[in-house]
Parts: sequence; C-alpha cells; structure tokens
Amino acid sequence: MGTKCTNKMIQFPALKKRQIVAAFNGGNITSDAGALLLRAIDKKIGLTKALKNVIPEWRDPSRCVHGLDDLMRQRIYGLALGYEDLNDHDELRLDSALQVAINRNQPLASSPTLCRYEQHADNKTAWKMHEVMVDQFIASYKKPPKRIMLDFDATDDPVHGNQEGRFFHGYYDHYCFLPLYVFADQQMLVSYLRPSKIDGAKHAWAILALLTKRLRQAWPKVKITFRGDGGFCRWKMLRWCEKNDVDYIVGIAKNSRLTNLAKQYTDHAEWAYNEFDEAQKIFGKIWYQAKSWDKARKIIVKAEHLKKGSNPRFIVTTLRGEADFLYRNVYCIRGEMENRIKEQQLGLFADRTSCHYWWANQLRLLMSSMAYILIESIRRIALVGTKLSTAQVSTIRNKLFKIGAVIMTNTRKIKFMMPTSYPHQDVFALVSARLVPD
Repeated sequence: MGTKCTNKMIQFPALKKRQIVAAFNGGNITSDAGALLLRAIDKKIGLTKALKNVIPEWRDPSRCVHGLDDLMRQRIYGLALGYEDLNDHDELRLDSALQVAINRNQPLASSPTLCRYEQHADNKTAWKMHEVMVDQFIASYKKPPKRIMLDFDATDDPVHGNQEGRFFHGYYDHYCFLPLYVFADQQMLVSYLRPSKIDGAKHAWAILALLTKRLRQAWPKVKITFRGDGGFCRWKMLRWCEKNDVDYIVGIAKNSRLTNLAKQYTDHAEWAYNEFDEAQKIFGKIWYQAKSWDKARKIIVKAEHLKKGSNPRFIVTTLRGEADFLYRNVYCIRGEMENRIKEQQLGLFADRTSCHYWWANQLRLLMSSMAYILIESIRRIALVGTKLSTAQVSTIRNKLFKIGAVIMTNTRKIKFMMPTSYPHQDVFALVSARLVPD
C-alpha cells in the first residue's frame, strides 16, 4: 500500500533552539526551471518544428488531446532533463515547467500514450528524422565551410531481454545492438541502430555516399574527409572515396607484411629506446598493397617502442602532410568522437533501447540524439566564452536545467521565481539573452 502524502508537518532534529519542520504545501514548484532554455533553443533552431513537418499524423486529430509535436517535445525534453524512462512521465506530465516548455497549460501525455507513439515508429520515420539531423547541421553554418571531417564509429548497446535484433557479440562479450554514429566535430549527423551480428562497417559506405551527396548539394566546393578506426578499413570504400574526391584517414590492422615494410622505423625506435632508456615514437610513411586491393596506398607508421616491446600502429590516408602531424593532430583527434558517444549513452540514455520492437528502439535512439542536438546547440551558440563552454551534457543539465523555482500563473503572466542563491545566474542570464530575440 502506497504512502499518502498530506500537508501534515514533518519534524526533523532542531537546529539549536529552532524547530525544523517540512511539509508538501509549497504550491506550484519545479526542479527543472531550465526547461525554458530547451524551449528557447528549440525555437531558435526549429528542431521539433522540422520533425513535425516531416512526420505525418496517423491518428484522427479530432480524437487526440496531444499532438505529435507535443509528444516529441515531451519525450526529447524529458531526456535532456534527465528522465530516461517512460514511466517518469506519469509524474513529470504534471510539472508546470515542462508544460510551459511544450507550450501547454494542462497535463501532458501519460506513459501509455508515449508508448503508443513509440510503437508506431517505422523505417520512414527514422529516415525523415535523419534528414532533419543533417539539415540542422547544414543550417548551423552561416557560410559554406571549406572542409568537413566526418567521423564514423560504432559502439555496443546492451539489450534488455529477448528483443528483436538481439544477437551476441564476441568482441563486447554480451548481447547487444551495434549502432553506428557519424559526427562532424561535436555535431551529430547519424545515429543508426544495427544488429550486432554484422560487420562493424556495414552500411557505412552507403551512409558516407548519402552524406557526401547531401553536403555537396548545399556546399558544392566543400572538401570532405572520412575518418574512422581500423574497423572501417575496407578497400572498396577507400576506392570509392578516391573516385569521388573524398579524402580519408583510417586505421588499418597490423600484419606481418606491414610490420616488415615498417622495419626501418621500428628498428630505429628500438635502438633509441635502448640508447636513452625511455619510450620512443618514430613516425614515417610507406606504401602498401594487400592482395585484395586494386593498388598500393600510403600508410602512416607510428613505430612505438615501450618497456613491453614494440607497439607499431598504422593508418591509411590520402591526406598530405608530415607523418607525425597526420597521426597526432588529425587521426588521433577522432578520440573526441568517443567522448560524444559517451555523452549520448551516459548523459542522454541512448542505450535505453528496451522496447521489444526494432523500430521503436531506433526511435528512442533518435530522440536521444535530438536531445543531444538541443544541448549541443546551447553549448555551441550560447555558452561560447563562458565557464561551461566545453562542459558535457550532464554538467550543463545539472548547472543550467536543474533549477528549483516557484511558478506563479495568472491571466497575464507566467513567472518563474528561481533561488536568489543560485550560483550560475550570470551564465543563465547570458544564455537566455543569446537564445531569446529582443
């Protein structure tokens, strides 16, 4: 039997001679006043408006209380605010701050209504939402960029039972999905759910081709570079890049032939280690052609020698430049993408793909991605030059969204009364000014 809350005072140990009491009678209070910032950035970049325009209504509008755009906003804003589960919305639907953010003044959708929305997802919905993601990326540039670096990476997404598309993955040693992400710097372009029984590079070529076509429609002269780890080293994909004027810098797994070709560099690194008794890194270039390849390609060698012995690494690339610069300052920067994926999974619950049906889980992954786009846009547009300019999404949420406030409503005004002691008032005011037009 559940506990029934009343306005009865709850007693706590006294502070010196003062009684400490508490009661649930404070009125209309929220812990998510920063939802106003989500509303502001959404209006500025038009994200959910664009989603509404491309996802058709399948229900009878005359019999629906909650529009599709309201359902999308409720779910996306909820993820951004830290609410990962549908059943969180059974209470959250009554929160006035979220209601205001979604442009309503009445209770929002319940978890069953949101669940029915998710279960209706299909491949057309996923396609249209990805088109919106790419359009958002293009619209973020005021003038055409000279070069775009497209980072591809896959990661594991543990399953939650006997779901559609459930397979065991030997490398990750558990049952999981294998979503593919594409980022350009910190902006996300693709979050594509895949089963884990496939090659990690599956469909990467097709996605690269589609992105290249769309980006060149917008920016005909843009130079595009494809970057990925060794899991994406497929020579036919590299040949396609060469034929379509797309540069690449991709890891390649070491083998005996590569090791032999790089022997001059690994021997030098070993000699220097023995001579100076400290770890060594020697960089160089070689040309290599596997038996299945159509031609030889340029390989960057990192000949590293440590206490444990030789540890060479190789990348294949069409880019020009010094070997050490290409390895350190171009290829290794792809590690930043892994931080963005961690933001997705740890901060925005991208791995909460617990629906039984496949396309419902793809929709959940995409809604998490939309929440990321909103927060990343706040970071890129409104947090420049502040102490939160490089903060991760969980930090931005804790410092800018999770603000307690009393909400006063009348016929003329909705007033959010936030704490006088709130420590980030200057940042909040600056972000608001940058997002809300005069």
